[in-house]
Amino acid sequence: MATITVPAHAKGDVLVDYEEKKFEDVKAAPGEKALVTFHTVAFEGSIGLVNLLQASRLIQKGFETSVLLYGPGVTLGVQRGFPKLGDEAFPGHLNFNNRIEKILNDGGKVYACRFALQALYGHGEGALIPGIIPVSPLDVLDIVLLHRRENAFILDTWTL
Repeated sequence: MATITVPAHAKGDVLVDYEEKKFEDVKAAPGEKALVTFHTVAFEGSIGLVNLLQASRLIQKGFETSVLLYGPGVTLGVQRGFPKLGDEAFPGHLNFNNRIEKILNDGGKVYACRFALQALYGHGEGALIPGIIPVSPLDVLDIVLLHRRENAFILDTWTL
């Protein structure tokens, strides 16, 4: 039988070089915009949280950043909590809410499709995290086209 002679990893060990950066730290030019779209279900995978973190990073880099929640993406923007709204039932339960609130507090804009909110998920506008702007389903394509027209960076997120 093989014998393990390498000591086990310990708390505080470093397993990769996390300080080396290969690429330029890109910052937005004045007036540059970014749009991050979400067509994903909350808690069904990591992409919802990962790209909300990307939206925060775009804000930190100076981009005028908007987030669009449509289709199942509106589930990222509803108020949560248990047993009461705002109560964290388990660690990480309010990750989406907390990140969206940070995006809003940092100057980002968050939009949610009214059609998906009501017709698909049975929520009203009052279910949204305060500060999220409800939009017509006809605005979903137009916000993308407007950002395209302005040569904005667009990060589309889709999950099935």
